[in-house]
Amino acid sequence: MDSPVAPTSRPAGPQTGRPGEAPSTELPFELRRPLGPRDPGDAWVEGDHGRFWGRFGSAGLLVHDPVKGVLLQHRALWSDKGGTWGLPGGALHQGEEAVDGALREAKEEAAVPPENVRVLFTSVFDVGYWRYTTVAAEVVAAFEPEISDPESLELQWVPVDLVADKELHPGFGVAWPGLRSRLLGLDTD
Repeated sequence: MDSPVAPTSRPAGPQTGRPGEAPSTELPFELRRPLGPRDPGDAWVEGDHGRFWGRFGSAGLLVHDPVKGVLLQHRALWSDKGGTWGLPGGALHQGEEAVDGALREAKEEAAVPPENVRVLFTSVFDVGYWRYTTVAAEVVAAFEPEISDPESLELQWVPVDLVADKELHPGFGVAWPGLRSRLLGLDTD
């Protein structure tokens, strides 16, 4: 999804340890950012409209199952706008198409099998120096999502009419009414 925000140096919870040992400073799982090599696209970009994650832009997958609803990700606390609900997604790799990036990110974060969804449409938010592409897809073969990296606290199928009841990531919250209309074929444009 978005970039991790480095945790503060203070422990998030109680410190434990044996007498005579240094207290533990290990953070709870939900506050840890992933370790390992980063892609060159994993960086912030800044400009007149603010700071955004993804040097080459970002993309997220809006997965819709007509029976179960929309797949939402409860974002890890260390992530930008952590604790809110949004779409599995994140920074694009250099030269990567938004649809490919959204499918890759959803597989990495929520174990969404790309072969089990069909892309319906894309919607782009563009500020000139950065863009976010929402890739809407419908489920064509049932699957159960699984948390497959530390970027999620929870994954949940949410009925379309209840999505707005969640504490949504601000960007997704603004985009949701239009996305919902298009998803349900109610768009009058």
